[in-house]
Amino acid sequence: MRSTLFMFFLALLLLSGCYSKQVRHLASDAALIKPGQSSVKDVQKYLGEPNGRREISPGVSEYVYYEDRPGLFGNMPVLGPMAGPGGYEMIVVTIEKDMVSNCEFRNFNESDRKWVEDFTWEEVK
Repeated sequence: MRSTLFMFFLALLLLSGCYSKQVRHLASDAALIKPGQSSVKDVQKYLGEPNGRREISPGVSEYVYYEDRPGLFGNMPVLGPMAGPGGYEMIVVTIEKDMVSNCEFRNFNESDRKWVEDFTWEEVK
């Protein structure tokens, strides 16, 4: 009985490693967007609906796409959902008159904000 229960939990643990979800690879997706050549339809075809959108000026808008990057244990089957993100990736696409004028890929780590803890803040009077 005990060995059967052990084998069941072992099989469950091993099968949980087979689970995967669809992942966007923003770095490679950003390479598909060509400023001056790609249209809004191309951007939506390659990247989908943006996570954020804003109007900069009349006829000029920015589309923002972002995705959390898993931390140290983020890809593990059982511990992954409990682990926080290790950073995030972002694509900012500037669109003028239905054509892409600029496309920037940005990569951020959680450690990028560590300076806030060490900085000596002075009050402005």
